[in-house]
Amino acid sequence: MKKLIYLFLCLSFVSNYAQSSKDLEFYGPVFQIEDADIQIDLNQNFKIDFDVADASSSITDANRKFVTVARHLQLHRASELKNNEVKAVLVVHGSAIFDLLTHREYATYHNEEGLKNPNYDLLTVLDKEGVDIVLCGQSAKSRNIIREMMHPKVKLALSAMSMHVQLQKENYTLIKL
Repeated sequence: MKKLIYLFLCLSFVSNYAQSSKDLEFYGPVFQIEDADIQIDLNQNFKIDFDVADASSSITDANRKFVTVARHLQLHRASELKNNEVKAVLVVHGSAIFDLLTHREYATYHNEEGLKNPNYDLLTVLDKEGVDIVLCGQSAKSRNIIREMMHPKVKLALSAMSMHVQLQKENYTLIKL
């Protein structure tokens, strides 16, 4: 009985500190670069427009380009950063729109019953971190994708190109992933 209680306590301790897919850190490490030749002042505001057009290469792995957004956000979380803010928008078009689907729609699209969208939790985390997830209306309409088929935090825009122009006018820096 003592062994069972000990095992239970150990498991609960580990589970309290384990990273889950609902944590930003779950999506990959970022590394300190002590010997960098160029120093970047991270104590500033960043406005970033991430452009993603390609779907994940695997139906069971999160889109590596979405993961890159999560890792970029982690770069700006160091405790010594005092005047740092990251505003990010993820603009999705092309085949990448299928990585925005709900679990049910993702399984239907891939013709595999019970398949879960490996991007779903990541999209939830990005939204929680303040990232606007924007779907190109032209890509959606041309593929007969409607709002109800998407992750609930996805916002619809007229087009990816129009969104990029709007964001550029608002001083966002475009990063094409």
